[in-house]
Amino acid sequence: MRRSGKKQRYHHGDLRAALLDTAVELIAERGIDAFSLAEASRRLGVAVSAPYRHFADREDLLAAVAVRACDVLIAAVTAEGAGATTPAEALAAAARGYVRFGVEHRALFDAVFGSTLDRPRHPELIHASAPLKEAFLGPALRLSDDDPDAAAALAVAVATTAHGHALMAQLGAFGTRGAVELAVARAGFATLALVAGRTALPPLPNGMHLDTPDAPRPR
Repeated sequence: MRRSGKKQRYHHGDLRAALLDTAVELIAERGIDAFSLAEASRRLGVAVSAPYRHFADREDLLAAVAVRACDVLIAAVTAEGAGATTPAEALAAAARGYVRFGVEHRALFDAVFGSTLDRPRHPELIHASAPLKEAFLGPALRLSDDDPDAAAALAVAVATTAHGHALMAQLGAFGTRGAVELAVARAGFATLALVAGRTALPPLPNGMHLDTPDAPRPR
């Protein structure tokens, strides 16, 4: 007898992909703290031991989801910046793409920014996030005459501003009607303001850089 409901989605030979999809669903429904491998197994109708053929533990699966999230985030940033012709426009586009991703892909946003993953344990995640760092740091370097300290200060300021706009949008601070576009636009304008006043930004504290610890997700 065929099983009905969501369990029909799993097809033998593609368990890893099915686990990734199910993890995203569960994070969206319950939050990242409530996600478990056991629940993912139950939803797929497989033995609780089955995921361990592909993932060492819960964190290993969450890291794979975070890698997927990085790919989607970078695609959003790249699409937003397709028409940028100056470093300032490219930096504003990176901020807009970041916010659009945060609002439209909340579960993936939580997976990459709302978890407490041990990033040194997952070099694949560091590799996957490298293009995002370049999307912010590259234009910042050009705007800062290749001064690495000034560029880092600007890139972190813009990335933090984008992250804040994404969180505020998730909390409904921009209303409901047209909220996504408003949040995206405001992040771009805030970035241009930072670019205009970039000489007022102090250097980053020792040890701080663009790969800052994960920000907490709103509750």
